[in-house]
Amino acid sequence: MSRRSDGKDIHGIVLLDKPAGISSNRALQRVRGIYQARKAGHTGSLDPFATGMLPVCLGEASKTAAHMLSAGKRYLAVARLGETTTTGDSEGEVIRREPVPDLGKEAIGAALARFEGPIEQVPPMYSALKHQGKPLYEYARAGIEIERPARSVTIHRIEPVDWRAPLLTFDVSCSKGTYVRTLAEDIAGALGTCGHLVSLRRLYTEPFTTQPMVTLEQLGQAAEQGTLTRYLLAVDAGLADWPRVDLDPARQERFCHGNTVANAASGQQPGNVRVYGRQGGLLGLAELAPDGGLRPRKVFNL
Repeated sequence: MSRRSDGKDIHGIVLLDKPAGISSNRALQRVRGIYQARKAGHTGSLDPFATGMLPVCLGEASKTAAHMLSAGKRYLAVARLGETTTTGDSEGEVIRREPVPDLGKEAIGAALARFEGPIEQVPPMYSALKHQGKPLYEYARAGIEIERPARSVTIHRIEPVDWRAPLLTFDVSCSKGTYVRTLAEDIAGALGTCGHLVSLRRLYTEPFTTQPMVTLEQLGQAAEQGTLTRYLLAVDAGLADWPRVDLDPARQERFCHGNTVANAASGQQPGNVRVYGRQGGLLGLAELAPDGGLRPRKVFNL
């Protein structure tokens, strides 16, 4: 999370269309600067060369970011077959070349289908995963290879979009933690060659499957026109599937002081809930116990 003491109390979520060539943190800081927000966070990094949806949480919305990190995502990816790079993408150096077989649509479709469902992935060395407190990419840049255990991820759907040798375009919906660079390399292997990712665009992060994105240029124009609020979604927009609990004034005061509220809801299933108070104001996030008790997890200052 990024903070600034001299900023404004701006609260909400911006669905940024991150441009290529900058890190997710840099993109976040650009959005925070445009809004002059006091604090900000995002819900999952995109590689610098990648584009697409980066939900930026401003102000109290940053307290919801951690709950959206496990959201599913959809990407449009382009892989170049026949070449392997040091990084698994176009930013690395080519270290191996192999012939590309004469591939038909049926062979490509069958190869992609093999990756649907739960799969095991070995995270790439050029990633932000940490080993002994340092990101793996720092070891990679120093020429040090670290053994990485395979991780379970899920490919919900994967379909070929275009094949113009040596470029293969595919559309993939996947779980948290999926490395599409690694997926592209594995797909190339399944097709009898090697490969690397040359383009990656995140089409959406759940639950924002239909909402439009906004570019940095559009935000800059909106700042000049005084219309930035049009791009701000509600603080809890990313948790719209969480049930809602409404509190009366007495229970609201107890909740806002961080205390458990007894008998807060009857007939609702226990679990994560959004909590509202008088006049429909959002108070925070909580865990609803089987006995109806409401345990605050995040209290908002809106």
